[in-house]
Amino acid sequence: MGNYRNFKLVYYFVAQGTARAQEEKLEKDIAFFERYMRPDKVYLEPYRGGLLADEKQVELCRKIFEKHGMEVAGGLTTTLPAPAGSEPKQRLFDTFCYNDEKMLAELRRVCAFIGGHFNEFIIDDFFFTNCTCETCRRGRDAFNREHGITDGSWKAYRLHLMEKVSREDVIAPAKKANHACKITIKYPNWAESYQETGYNPAEQRKLFDRIYTGTEARDTVTTDQHLPRYLSYSLMTYFENMWPGHNGGGWFDPFDLHITEQYLEQAYLTAFSRPKEIMMFCFQALTDSPFIPPLGWHLDKLDEVLDYCGKPVGIRCYLPDNCQGEDNIQDFLGMCGLPVTLTPYWPEKAESILLTRSSACDPDVVEKLEKYVAEGGKALVTSGFLEATMDRGIQRMTSIRFTGRRIRGRNYRVETGTGWPATEYPRGTEEIGVPVCEFRNNATWALVKVAESEESFGLLLRDTYGRGQMLTLAVPDNFPDLYKLPGKALTRIRREFPAGGVYLECRAGISLFPYDNDSFIVYPYVAAGSQPATILIHVAGEAEALELPLKKHPVTGKAFRLEPLYRRNGETVFEARTAPGKYELYRIINRQ
Repeated sequence: MGNYRNFKLVYYFVAQGTARAQEEKLEKDIAFFERYMRPDKVYLEPYRGGLLADEKQVELCRKIFEKHGMEVAGGLTTTLPAPAGSEPKQRLFDTFCYNDEKMLAELRRVCAFIGGHFNEFIIDDFFFTNCTCETCRRGRDAFNREHGITDGSWKAYRLHLMEKVSREDVIAPAKKANHACKITIKYPNWAESYQETGYNPAEQRKLFDRIYTGTEARDTVTTDQHLPRYLSYSLMTYFENMWPGHNGGGWFDPFDLHITEQYLEQAYLTAFSRPKEIMMFCFQALTDSPFIPPLGWHLDKLDEVLDYCGKPVGIRCYLPDNCQGEDNIQDFLGMCGLPVTLTPYWPEKAESILLTRSSACDPDVVEKLEKYVAEGGKALVTSGFLEATMDRGIQRMTSIRFTGRRIRGRNYRVETGTGWPATEYPRGTEEIGVPVCEFRNNATWALVKVAESEESFGLLLRDTYGRGQMLTLAVPDNFPDLYKLPGKALTRIRREFPAGGVYLECRAGISLFPYDNDSFIVYPYVAAGSQPATILIHVAGEAEALELPLKKHPVTGKAFRLEPLYRRNGETVFEARTAPGKYELYRIINRQ
């Protein structure tokens, strides 16, 4: 693979650095990184923000990096100020107006330059448009009239526009300059918004040679993006499943983060997805950064962990192309210990599936779901999905109906189904608000309820259908309120959807990453108030032990093993300790 067994380590070098690089300073900065880690490759950017580094500077940087044994590819960021003599246009981050001929000419010129100097380059995630100038508005209105779109929206027009620009103004000039040039498009972390600004994986994956994934998580409380940290893993699975073998890697940065572990977690979760490359953005921002020494240590540890890991598995969440609905709800569930992987294709052969309001963007999803469940599949659907499909025949599968009522509560009724007493009554940390899923008793059954005074309301409800089951989760008004559910309620949900034969019994804030070879990783996040905890790990069948391959006994030198705590109801249960920010690898040792 390279300097690491399981991935290539790469960094991105921005155009301002390329244009101003001096040999002595660059050598010193490279030495800083090499003190702690072993980079394999650099993406050297000649153009960003209207600045194009000259050929002499590009070749100087290339020569120095190659001297250090590094592979050198190109980079491009599609931002620029208004061209001279042009009227300024309102454009977020100075992204291009793709109806401005001066800007398009600049884009073609730059792509020809980069294609002529590199056999590979990647496009940073500013390759979108939010321009609403007069020309763009006329283009939208003409396109919408031609295609019968009457709501004035931008979505379809921008998807069409950026597919055309990709083909004609990026790929064509680059490959004309160098027919051997391979071009990668990097997609940002805001997947639920792609279609509104023209990111078009459905068509662009047919045009570009590779795709790449933004795994930047940000601080979830103090920054605008409010992205659950689990996204650093799940979005990688989305693009790998979208185009198997062509997802180049995961790209993260140190921005809008205030705690070292939050930066490092991006690397952990990216690595857990088994990427080809782990990209550090960017060289300039990370030079002399205190993040680099611990990251270097963890890269070696993660390489050891991945030696034991197979292919990621989990409940398969269906997010069709250009969908939007309950933004990132799947990642909030991942933060609660449900092992979720994503796909843009209907997962007809999956052991279990997750459908959200975003899944309902597929007009045929109810028919697909009905067939899947009737033939023996098991589906978890959100209340948002049910609401979005109530006029499409979902009533055939459930007695749940919505009247607009919402309730708040913090007391729960959890049906354990594991002996007597069969019901427990845990209490959450705070009240949460959920929609009332009205259902007909004994037609639909509630496994978990939110209880308040003399009433209780379904939180997790089961419907049987044909040979399979559909379970509905009443999603809180505020998705992070899922973290306030008591551990017993969350465990009841997890128990219905194990992956790799494993589920966790614990509070929120601990994720499970299972693989198809009886190995799995447990990771507790670093958050306000997080503390070490005892968890129970449930393994299907008669397991002999859980082995911790990377923890060796100081005397025997053999890997530590956890012995079963108990066996019951077809499961083997183990007790383990966790600490915030410390991932642990386990292997299931089965009885012969």
